[in-house]
Amino acid sequence: MNRRKFVQTLGALAPLATLSNNLSAFDSDPLRKPIVVSTWSGNTKANEKAWEQLQSGKSALDSVHQGVMVPEADPEDMSVGLGGLPDRDGIVTLDACIMDHAGNIGAVMGLENIIHAISVARLVMEKTPHVQLVGDGALQFALEQGFKKENLLTPKSKKAWTEWLKNSQYNPMTTVEEIEKRIEKNHDTIGMLALDSFGNLSGACTTSGMAFKLHGRVGDSPIIGAGLYVDNEIGAATATGVGEEVVRICGSHTVVEAMRYGHSPEEACKIALERLVKMKGKPYCLKVQIGFIALNSKGEMGCYSLLPNFTMAVRDESGSRVIASKSLL
Repeated sequence: MNRRKFVQTLGALAPLATLSNNLSAFDSDPLRKPIVVSTWSGNTKANEKAWEQLQSGKSALDSVHQGVMVPEADPEDMSVGLGGLPDRDGIVTLDACIMDHAGNIGAVMGLENIIHAISVARLVMEKTPHVQLVGDGALQFALEQGFKKENLLTPKSKKAWTEWLKNSQYNPMTTVEEIEKRIEKNHDTIGMLALDSFGNLSGACTTSGMAFKLHGRVGDSPIIGAGLYVDNEIGAATATGVGEEVVRICGSHTVVEAMRYGHSPEEACKIALERLVKMKGKPYCLKVQIGFIALNSKGEMGCYSLLPNFTMAVRDESGSRVIASKSLL
């Protein structure tokens, strides 16, 4: 080999050497190891399911999908899926969305009679040219994909609805407080984020929405950019609480953009909440609750809420734990 060919060969191999070095750095970086986070302490079981998927080599997308299916199928969980609290007409309607590391998205809104709204949302993402299906159209699509219609109103959730009908008073935050007292649960929507061993992020969000809402009401949970957003280069965020207020500030996208400009996940969540307080004022915000959780591309996570008593569940190689969120007000 003459000198010119030798130099050309070295030049061709240089990018591969750089890639190899970068991969080694990635593999040894403790901040890039798999992790799962979700809204509320009650979702540790969902985290465990997602963690099992990650440990078996599954993608972040598969992990969050399987993780949020746990509360969806739990009739004792009156916030999502089977047993979710109905609207004021006694109808259980479900909302969900999912987003992967490549910007692929799918969502369903106002879906009736199908337990796993998140699974339908994923199929919207993978099998249609669309990103959102609503109401009867979402149900029709689900049935075409082999899902079976089931009655989502359980005796427990029906009893809660009939009790509410005695006064039929509707105030979003009063409703949440009453629900928490009645069912002794400390969460509503489940939003889940995961980072897998390939360094990819994904997120999922699913809910039965605000209890006793107007039929047809949709909150933030199935709206990409509001209830959930993922940018694989930067990070991911998801939300819980009064969806109208999250939509108002494009909440999860706002959190991710704050991380883009160098803020930590916790700081980014706080910045989004500060935007709402600036927009609507402190007296207004003292009547609503929002909680954000965020996970950046390094595997660093954080949370922040508008009012106290919000929690984030975490699962990583060190085990399962719950983090009490700081609050703005």
